[in-house]
This record gives sequence, C-alpha cells and structure tokens, in this order.
Amino acid sequence: MDIVFIKQLQVNTVIGVYDWEKTIQQALFLDLALSADQQAAAASDDIRLTLDYAVIAEKVQSLITAQPIELIETVAERVAQLLLSEFCCSKVEVTVSKPGAVAAAQTVGVHIVRYAKGSAQPRPD
Repeated sequence: MDIVFIKQLQVNTVIGVYDWEKTIQQALFLDLALSADQQAAAASDDIRLTLDYAVIAEKVQSLITAQPIELIETVAERVAQLLLSEFCCSKVEVTVSKPGAVAAAQTVGVHIVRYAKGSAQPRPD
C-alpha cells in the first residue's frame, strides 16, 4: 500500500487543560500518514486521483482550530476520524506533538493508528 504523508504540519490553537492554557494559542505539530493506492494518480498524473496535501492540511487545520480542545489525544482521534471519513484511505497514522509542554523535554505527544471500517487490520501479537 502507498503512503501519502505530511510532516510537521503546524497548527496554532487553544489547547490544554490548565486555565492559563485556555487563554493563549500554542503550536501543535502533526505528522500524518494516509495509506491509499496511488497507482492511478501516478499513471495519469492527475491530482483529482490522489490525496491532495493542500486540501488535507486545510481540513485538519480547520478541525483543530474550530474550538478549544484540552487533550492532544482528542486532537489525534478527531484528525484520524476526519481523514478516514473524508479521504479514500484504508489506514491513517497521526502523531501530535506539543513542544514546551514538559520543561525538560523538547516535545511530548501521542501517535495513533486507525483503520477504515472493513480494512484488513494486523492481528495482535
């Protein structure tokens, strides 16, 4: 399966559980990987047959900035569901990083993997 990806998509939004966080915007960085067959797009050189990075980025940014969210886990889950529901892909991987959340760390984050309904999923080990 082919993978279309976006690395380090920056989204400035209201994110956090503390009162002071709810009054400011903070940067989140997202890595997105969408599994989808890209052979037809490659053969035809037609953007209408591929996953358009610009459209994906715009929809993800709009989703995250639409309303304040407390947890980056919530951001990751909402983004994964958006990608699976609006784009023709069988699997998505979403990584959300929040730099500065822990003073002693460069960044913290969460990485999730979700599958479209009916897609083959790996068996648990």
